[in-house]
Amino acid sequence: MIYGIGTDICDLRRVRATFERQGDRFARKVLSDAEYAVWERRRARWPARGLSYLATRFSAKEAFSKAIGLGMRMPMSWRRCEIANLPSGQPVIVLHGELKTWFEARGLRAHVTVTDETDYAASFVVVEQTDSRTP
Repeated sequence: MIYGIGTDICDLRRVRATFERQGDRFARKVLSDAEYAVWERRRARWPARGLSYLATRFSAKEAFSKAIGLGMRMPMSWRRCEIANLPSGQPVIVLHGELKTWFEARGLRAHVTVTDETDYAASFVVVEQTDSRTP
């Protein structure tokens, strides 16, 4: 059963402007430790790809927060929600701490897709309830 659907479109120019104002502090706020390591490698090789990576993670986490109906309030937080990639490249949501506990207690499963173009990053998340637990 569908529990929720979330979408987000993120303007890369706004992410760039925020990063220029706040620097690494912005990336540290949005990215998990594992995401931050990937971001640093990508940014070192090609700064524009690093920015796109940051924007897609920002967008996907916004879409996920909408799909679960919490927005950015506890137990949802930027760093407790990680967008990782399977070896095939498919993005997956990995949750940590209280958010993982909350999510699993409801028998939920998430599906995510992300894309980035020249000026925008977009994300779509579908969360399904895999058993009959009550939300």
